[in-house]
Amino acid sequence: MPKLLSHLLLTSSHSRLRYWSAIVLFLLILILGSIPGARGDIGEVASGVILHTCAYAGLSFLLFTGGSGTPGRRALKAFLTIALMGAIDEVVQSFFPYRHAAISDWLVDCNAALLTSAGFWLLWTRNKIATSA
Repeated sequence: MPKLLSHLLLTSSHSRLRYWSAIVLFLLILILGSIPGARGDIGEVASGVILHTCAYAGLSFLLFTGGSGTPGRRALKAFLTIALMGAIDEVVQSFFPYRHAAISDWLVDCNAALLTSAGFWLLWTRNKIATSA
């Protein structure tokens, strides 16, 4: 099972799938977060900080492992993409009267992306995982 997971999650053979999965999941976050009452319901399970951290760290992982280039380039692209996605998420939230945009949420998104991207950059560099340039 670990070999199958590493093949699915870390090799270049499924990198395109991981990249586009991140885009689709982000769109789902926008759509589901815009449903009236949905945020309040999920808020009973986890706080906004936890939700933002988990969601954007997961997206960062998918973007990093789904990207191409050197580990440093992957990390930078993943971070910048998440910063943009987080900003779009907050702008979309500002259009709904039952939601509110918060710079603090965007900062949580950016921190999750920074830590995840930096962590994977370190792992990729130390373990010399093959990258597709």
